[in-house]
Order: sequence, then structure tokens, then C-alpha cells
Amino acid sequence: MDTASLLKKYNVAAPRYTSYPTVPYWENETFSQQQWFDQLLKSYADNKEEGISLYIHLPFCEHLCTYCGCNTRITKNHGVELPYIAALIKEWKMYCAVLGEHPKIKEIHLGGGTPTFFSPANLEKLIDAIAGKGGKMTECSFEGHPDNTTLDHLDTLHKLGFRRLSLGIQDFDPKVQLMINRFQTTQQVTKIMHDARVIGYESINFDLIYGLPGQTLEGLVQTITEVIAMHPDRIAFYSYAHVPWLKPGQRHFTEKDIPAGEEKFRLYRTGRNLLLEAGYEEIGMDHFALKSDPLYQASESHQLHRNFMGYTHQYTPILIGLGVSSISDCQGAFAQNAKTVESYLQQLENGCFPIEKGHILSERDLYIRQHILNLMCKNATRFTDEVPALVLQRLKPLIDDRLVAITGNEISLATEGKSFIRNVCMAFDERLWQKQPQTTLFSNAV
Repeated sequence: MDTASLLKKYNVAAPRYTSYPTVPYWENETFSQQQWFDQLLKSYADNKEEGISLYIHLPFCEHLCTYCGCNTRITKNHGVELPYIAALIKEWKMYCAVLGEHPKIKEIHLGGGTPTFFSPANLEKLIDAIAGKGGKMTECSFEGHPDNTTLDHLDTLHKLGFRRLSLGIQDFDPKVQLMINRFQTTQQVTKIMHDARVIGYESINFDLIYGLPGQTLEGLVQTITEVIAMHPDRIAFYSYAHVPWLKPGQRHFTEKDIPAGEEKFRLYRTGRNLLLEAGYEEIGMDHFALKSDPLYQASESHQLHRNFMGYTHQYTPILIGLGVSSISDCQGAFAQNAKTVESYLQQLENGCFPIEKGHILSERDLYIRQHILNLMCKNATRFTDEVPALVLQRLKPLIDDRLVAITGNEISLATEGKSFIRNVCMAFDERLWQKQPQTTLFSNAV
């Protein structure tokens, strides 16, 4: 089947599978905070020596990037920094009280929003309070906006143990930047890269997006050519998710401005091929890395993992999310914080955990979750017995189109099938099929 026909057939609304079950299908009505803490303590007892990962959500941005699907708060008032940091520290201390000690922290990631909205001094205050002065973590990373990431940010965070930097580039085309209200130049990014390398950062990631409003094939090729010349260690090459019913900022442009169907797929294929030709290796879904980067090495050694932070070369059974809208995961349960800054701050001020929803995973959930993780991280999964008939039935169109191969009790993705990995995972997603796919919940698969 030709590419256009495959696109027409499979470009349906699909989850991105940073978790299973996906958030819209959590059984929140039967969830309680006490259940979450019971599951957390059970997991911590089994995995205490392994350490935990921390995701800290810093939601503030000075400007609205109209393409953005993240939970953000737009303000130029930097007076919000210290009250929010105080709340994060309080939430962390409450978790330490539940666990009965200050746990070993293996990994910290600062996400946003724009973490570099916060001053270097305030970020130092936050990390010192959470990790302890001189606290040692094996992996620390942060997201930076090229327009406001300063030498002081880089230097301060490096001294605190941060060795990975992720820069939100999206596109260098001035016409696209104008439409999405996000501006940075190649000169700014080149300087940040140089400064970071001199200071000692070991891995630098660029985020790029295809399918943005106003994006053209010529413009994307120019962007990726400039990116390749800068030689970042990792590149996340995402599909733009157009969900204006969830993110009103995306109403600043219309469907007429957005590449779709075969045009969008051509952007993806062209960008992907340029990265592969430049020596980047494809990692799971949407990610590329040089062979020298730990993400590639984890993929080769089958240690790659995927969670709410995306792909990681380190796995800890416990991920605690701090901050507004953050999601925590302890293997047997998920919990998500309040989605508004006001509610998050108010609940902590009242001495309450700001958890507003969650899900306790059943044995069946855990079984399906592992198969989806295998597909997302290894491009294959194996059953102990034969492949379930219902999964085979759902996969039949993908098998017929040679996107998926069945060998005995193993399901694997063909090279062409990697572009349709979300569709493959949907065949395993019992909760989605039980509730029926809801197109307003997810972006399109390609």
C-alpha cells in the first residue's frame, strides 16, 4: 500500500502512551489518596535502594507559545517564584514524612512551563532544599528556553549536579516563529551550546516539531540542517498536536495554516531521513540520539524506559511528581496533582496533598502496560503463550499492510511500522476499546 493510503487509513486519534492506562481512562471515581500512599509505601519498601526519580513542574512563562500543549501560567511577574518554590519544598517534605525518611534521589528533571523563568538563585534554593546541599544525583536535567537561558543558569545548575540540558527549538523559520509566538535565533542557541559544553554539560537535547502552522518542507530542511551543524547529542522530533478544544491558544491559527495528511507526513519523513543520514539513531518513538549518547546505549542494551517524562536511559520504579499538574508513578498506581496554580497552592497551604486524581493498576493493567512499554522501547514484545486472538484481530490490518510481523509468540514492528507505533499500541489498549476511542481526547497518530 502506498504512503498516502496508509496515512488515510491509520492517521486516527491515538494516545501517545506515556502511561497505561492513559490518563483519560483512569478509574478516578474509585481512587483515594490513601490507596496511592499504600501503593507508594509498598513499592518503596521493595525499591528503597534503587532510589527515586523526581519530576518538578515549573509552569511559568513570560509569553504564550500558541502551539504549546503543556500546563503553563503566563506572567511577567517574577514575584510568583518564591511562593511557588515554598510550596514545592512543602510538598516534598510531606512526601518525605510519608516515606519516613529523605529518600535517595537518583534523578531530577525540571520541566515546564519554562524552568529558566526562575532566577538561578531561586533554582539553587529549590534544589538545595530538596536534594540537600551537596546532594549527589546520578542524573539531573532541565528544560531551557533559548531566549532566557543565561550563563548564570547554566553555571549554577551545573554546580548543583545538572549535566543534561534540553532546549526547546521547535523551528528556526521566522515565519513559523511568528505564528507560534516563540522566538530564538541560531546565534542564541549556538552561544548556549558553546557555553554549556565549556561548563561541562554532557548531553544536550533539542526539541523540534513537525506540522507546525506555516511550516514548509523547505523551511524544515533549513532548520534541521542548522540543527545538525550544531551537533546536539539528542533530538526529539515531535508531531504537532492540534487540540484547540483543550488548548485555546491554538485558536490563534486555523486548520488552513497547518500541514496535514500527506503534506505533514512528508515533513516527518524528510526530517527523519536527514537525521538518520547525519548519524543519529532512531530511539523508540520521536527520539534520535548519537551513538555516544546514553539514550542510544540504553536502547542497544534493552534498558530504555518510557514514563511521563518521555524516554530515559535510567529506570526507577518510583517517579514522584512535584508541582502543579505533575504525575507520580509507583508501578502499581498513578497520582496527578491539581491542574491550576491556585488550587495547588491552596491545598498545600491547608496542609493537604494537592493530589486530585489517580488510578490503581489492576493485574491486567500491569500486564498490558508491560507489552506497550516493550513496543515503545524495543519495537517488539513477546508473549509467554500464543498471541491473544483479540490482539491479533485488531492487528490484522497492520499485519496485512506489512507494518507488523508475527513470529511465533512475538510481535515486532517492521521498519515502515515504526511510523505507526501508536496504532500498534492501540491494539493492546483494552480500556480504550472498552470505552471506545474518543477523538476529542487525543491528537492524530501521525
